[in-house]
Amino acid sequence: MPTTLQIAGLALSRTESPPSLASWTGYFDVPAGANPAGVSLVTEPAAPPDMPTLQLAHDVVSRFDFFVDQALDYCRTRLRERHFGLTPDELSWLDLDLPELPLAAPEATVWADQTWAIRFTESRLRLADPYGILVTFHRTQPADLQGLSDEQ
Repeated sequence: MPTTLQIAGLALSRTESPPSLASWTGYFDVPAGANPAGVSLVTEPAAPPDMPTLQLAHDVVSRFDFFVDQALDYCRTRLRERHFGLTPDELSWLDLDLPELPLAAPEATVWADQTWAIRFTESRLRLADPYGILVTFHRTQPADLQGLSDEQ
């Protein structure tokens, strides 16, 4: 089992995980004080990743900023839906005139079954407390969104 995977110039190191799976994680270089951003690759059962999984991980790593922007735009639109239960103040944070959403520290996870997602680990939104917001992708398009609060 490899201890390091080099994917599109990003080193992903094997992380401690249950024996039933294998996980590698790497973080992009960011300026001091900036939020971290990273990518993980997970195989279950534990095995080296196959070529299709490595290709998907390569696409995610090499286009990470593009996919994060897509996920943010998707959140800006979808979070307005009533069932997310945002307060009037939280809804105002989605305003198109504001340069940034209250979402930060994106982490992408690629699974061996060819699914993947971006989780924003930091957010001021109640529905994201304490685990963030998860945007699931279908190939290269955001497909679903969920808040990862203690209530779920």
